[in-house]
Amino acid sequence: MTPEEKLSKLNLELPPAPEPKGIYKPCLIVDNFIYVSGHGPVQSDGELMVGRVGSEVDIEAGKLAARQVGLTMLSSLKVHLGSLSRIKRVVKVLGMVNCTPDFGSHPYVINGCSELFAELWGIENGIGVRSAVGMGSLPGNISVEIEAMFELNPEN
Repeated sequence: MTPEEKLSKLNLELPPAPEPKGIYKPCLIVDNFIYVSGHGPVQSDGELMVGRVGSEVDIEAGKLAARQVGLTMLSSLKVHLGSLSRIKRVVKVLGMVNCTPDFGSHPYVINGCSELFAELWGIENGIGVRSAVGMGSLPGNISVEIEAMFELNPEN
C-alpha cells in the first residue's frame, strides 16, 4: 500500500502546503535525501494550531498539533516530489514545542508526528533519529514546529 493509500485508509486529509514566510526553501533535495524546513500545524482550512503547551493548550492538543505538522510536511513533500512513494525512509526529525518553562514532556508531544510517519512507512522506515526540545516561543505562537530529513527511493 502506498503512503497516499494509507492516508486515505486512516481517513486523513493533507492540508494545503504552506508558502514560505521568509527567505528559504520548504524542501531541498541533496544527493539521495530531501530536507524539509520547519513546518507548523496547518489545518485543512489553512488556519494554524496555536497556543503554548502547558498553559494555553494541554499536552494532548500539543500531540495533535505535532501530528498535524506531520501532515503539513507530507503536503509539502507531495507538492515537491509528486508522490510520497518517492520517500524511502525517515532519517531525522527535530521537534520544537512552544511550551511553558516547567513543561518536560516534549518527546510525548512530538510522538504525534513520529507515530504518523511510523503508520505510513512502518517501524523500520518510518522511525528515524529524533530530537524533541522546548522553546520559549515559536512563530505566530504555533504550538509545534518540526523539521525533518528523508531518504529518497532511487528514481527509475
